This record gives sequence, structure tokens and C-alpha cells, in this order.
Amino acid sequence: MNLESIHNVYFIGIGGIGMSAVANYFKSNGKNVAGYDKVSTEITKSLQDIGINIHFEDSIDLIPSEFKQKGNTIVVYTPAISKNHTELNYFIEKNFNVLKRSEILGEITKNTFCLAVAGTHGKTTTSTILGHILKEAGVNATSFLGGISENYNSNLILGGNEISVVEADEFDRSFLKLSPTIACITSMDADHLDIYGSHFELTKSFKDFVAKVSDTIIVRNGLQIEGLTYGIDEEADFDAKNLKIIDGVYIFDVQTPTEYIKNIKINLPGKHNVLNTVAALAMANIFGVSLPVIAKALLTFRGIKRRFSYKIKTDNLVLIDDYAHHPTEINAVVNSVKEMYPSKMILGVFQPHLYSRTKDFIDGFATSLSQFDELILLDIYPARELPIEGVNSTWLLSKITTEKKQISSKKKLVENILKSEAKIIVMIGAGDIGELVDEIKNNLSVES
Repeated sequence: MNLESIHNVYFIGIGGIGMSAVANYFKSNGKNVAGYDKVSTEITKSLQDIGINIHFEDSIDLIPSEFKQKGNTIVVYTPAISKNHTELNYFIEKNFNVLKRSEILGEITKNTFCLAVAGTHGKTTTSTILGHILKEAGVNATSFLGGISENYNSNLILGGNEISVVEADEFDRSFLKLSPTIACITSMDADHLDIYGSHFELTKSFKDFVAKVSDTIIVRNGLQIEGLTYGIDEEADFDAKNLKIIDGVYIFDVQTPTEYIKNIKINLPGKHNVLNTVAALAMANIFGVSLPVIAKALLTFRGIKRRFSYKIKTDNLVLIDDYAHHPTEINAVVNSVKEMYPSKMILGVFQPHLYSRTKDFIDGFATSLSQFDELILLDIYPARELPIEGVNSTWLLSKITTEKKQISSKKKLVENILKSEAKIIVMIGAGDIGELVDEIKNNLSVES
């Protein structure tokens, strides 16, 4: 496909975190961009601010007329969109060039030196750290991210068209559309079983991804995939050593296959973020960035929105917002919070994401959520799914062993949080819980 000859790019589901980065990319490269999404969000508003026409009703009449010209228009959609979507079916029936996001990302990056970060957990943080390192090192790379970087207030770090950083998403086998030069795998825990059916098939898909890597593969130590390894005190090829916390900052050394660097510092909580940092360091170093330059870049990395984001941080009250939506991710958040605040009561507020994921990992969710001193559950966020009989937050709550636990509506969430005596509040989930955080923050600030 010759992207240069395309003038119009229309996005169905333009407000998705991955979709919006690609829309921003095309707009920044002079294309005419428009799209649809179900609801207005901060992401869609940011796209409208740069001149992208977005509407929020599934209606063929609302598609701008120039995007109905088949010859110079491509249509990009997210798999989260219903197969019954009117606009999507209009473009398909009219024989437009209709591509999934993964396919268009593959087209954009196929002729680049592509650094791809895969994994069921950790890929957003790792790819964002990597994009920041390359930017600070003066490398003219374009980075497509799965989260909003605090440094750039964007999920796109715009650069040239010769080097790319991508978050290689395993959902719907999307990462198999990529052509990575250097790649990393952070984890391969069971997830997306509604797509894969079994952990075996998920693992097989990761191995298929590895087969597409043209140069170097880097893997979390112990993943049973051949490549350079990384870890913490594990005799890995890229190994973090002498890990310590001073004033809330992680400090550690790194042994690489050829060098040793002391006193790497990061301002991210949790050992999982040490691992993410070492993975990004390994990729950047193999690409050619020196360890001292990497260490300097890490000092200015400010994190990612909704990845252990402090919304309130005082001596008397802490409010943390995180995207965690899988038991492994919740465990990482809980461990980080307890490491930072070992003697304080912690209230968790969780919105389950997807009926299928809740069903597949119900016991894992119950175990991870039972680590909170107090818990509030919201109803399951359905995203792309229809309800599954018997799968609901009441079922999940019944399996959680925390004594202080309840289900809350969104309408009463502020009231229920204010009733708690906990001074450490953690809001987690991948649905629309993130849109409630500012309201919670404002009410807590008034109360305190």
C-alpha cells in the first residue's frame, strides 16, 4: 500500500488509546483525518483540538462527504467496534480499503527500523520509557504508545519515518502484522482467552511474533523463549543488581553483556517498573544508545497517566489511579502500594473489565483484590461484550475475603469513598473508572 497517495483517513473508534495515536500521526503528516467514537472523552477532545472532525453518533449522514470518495480514502477500525456498526458496514459494502488498526500500524512501520515491545503486562510502560530514552538521546524516532506519556502529554512521540517504537499488542493477534527489527517480550500470562481459547494458543502466538523479529529478541528471564534475557539478580544478560529505595526512588546497577553501570535512578514505584526500565534500557542499548545517555534520560522520565498516577499525594491522604485490569497487574499495584505505605490502611476501588476476563480469572481476581484492607467494586465494564449469565460483580465480591467490601454504583461512589477511614485510596480498572477520578479527587480535596 502506498500511504503517500492517500489523502483521507477515517477512523471508526478514533478515541481508543491506540487508534488516537495513529490518527494523530496521520494528521501531523498532513492527511485529512476524521472519525467516529461512541462518547466524547479527553482523548477525543485532544484530537478535535488539532483539527480532527469527530462525531459521536453511528450515522452515515455524519461522515464528511470527502471521506466518501473511495479512491483516496482509507478506513481504519478497532476490533472493539461491533460487527453491526452502520458506518463500518457502509465502507465495507462500498468496497473501501478498510483496515484494522494493527494493519495500518504494520503498513506505517514496515519499512522502518522497528523496536516493538510485546507482553501481556508492562508493554505500555516499557515502550514509553524506550520512546523517551530515544527522544532524549537525539534519535529521530516516532513512538506509538498505549498510554498518555506525562512527559509529552500524548500517546505519540512524533519523529521521522525511519525509526519507530511500537507497543505490540497481542489482542486479536495484532502484533503479527508488525515487522520488528528489535523486540522485547515482558510477559506471557494467560489473557484474552475469549480470543485465544487457551494459554497454549496465546503462547504460540508470541512464538509466532518472535519468528517475525529480524534482528534481536529480548525476553524476561524465565519465559522459555530463546533470546537475550533481563531480570533482577537473576544472572540475566541485562541484570539489575544492588536494588535499593532511597526517599521513594529506586536506585540500582545494571550488568549488560559487555558493561556495568552504577546508580541508575527511576521515579517509578514497584519492582515491576524496575523490570520495565531494564527492558527499555536493553532495547535502547542494543539499538546503539550508550548507558550513560540512557541513565541521564531516565532521570527525566515522569511516567504514564493511569499507571500508578498520584492524583493526591500528601502526608495525610493519597489517591492513586492505575489501569490495572488483570490479577497479575493488580498484584503489582498492591505490592507497590504496600511497599510505599507499609503501615497504612488501603482502600481499593476496582471496576472489572469484560465479562469474559472476569469469568476466566475470577479466582485470580478474588485473590489479588483480597489484599486490600477495604474494597469497593463497580459493575463490570462490558466494552465490546454482551453480558454472560451469572458473571457479575456480585459473584466476584462473594469470592473476596476482605471483610470490608461492597458494591457501589458510580453515582454513589464518592459518597462511599468518603465514608471510608482509609487514607490510601487506589482506583484501578481499564474501563471508564478513569473518568471518575477527577471527581473523586475534587471531593477528597474538599473533605481534607
